[in-house]
Amino acid sequence: MVAIADRNLSPIAITTEPIWRLSVTQYHSMITSGILTEEDQIELLEGVLIAKMPKNPQHRFSTGLLQDALLAILPANYHLNLQEPITLKDSEPEPDLTIVRGQRLDYRDRHPTASDLELVVEVSSSTLERDRTLKHRIYAGAGIATYWILNLEDRQLEVYTNPSESEYLHCQVFNEAESVSLNLRGQAIALISLGGLL
Repeated sequence: MVAIADRNLSPIAITTEPIWRLSVTQYHSMITSGILTEEDQIELLEGVLIAKMPKNPQHRFSTGLLQDALLAILPANYHLNLQEPITLKDSEPEPDLTIVRGQRLDYRDRHPTASDLELVVEVSSSTLERDRTLKHRIYAGAGIATYWILNLEDRQLEVYTNPSESEYLHCQVFNEAESVSLNLRGQAIALISLGGLL
């Protein structure tokens, strides 16, 4: 396990041309009216429609293995979502995995919000820069307690905790020979071996 003090990352640049920012309500209206459909591979990030990257076999494989590992240890009062939307102040990202408090039935009429989430996970290869900057800022700003990046490029798990206004104040990095603790509401639930996930 290694702690990272300085990530030396710069924000992702957005065009200098005028753009029209959407509210989450406007985004939902576009979905309801059929302007946007499930075939449109986009997500709303800080009011801007951003294309989602295609998933390669390694991404699919590692996401599935992590899903299996989490499902095997998840307590009964939580559930796991796979690539489903979460509604935040000005964004509606679709993280690779989320651990959500309560039962699926609790969310029949709405997406989970930041206060419903225990963990957000992005599985990253081609999206690593976006996940370390834009998504990092969004999740920290929303107050999501724990954010994991399963970094396929560097074969490591980055665990971000202690969110502030726009960043996580603490980061630990685990390599594939280590195990990471899954903590829910501040309590350690189980250790997950990273061997094989990367």
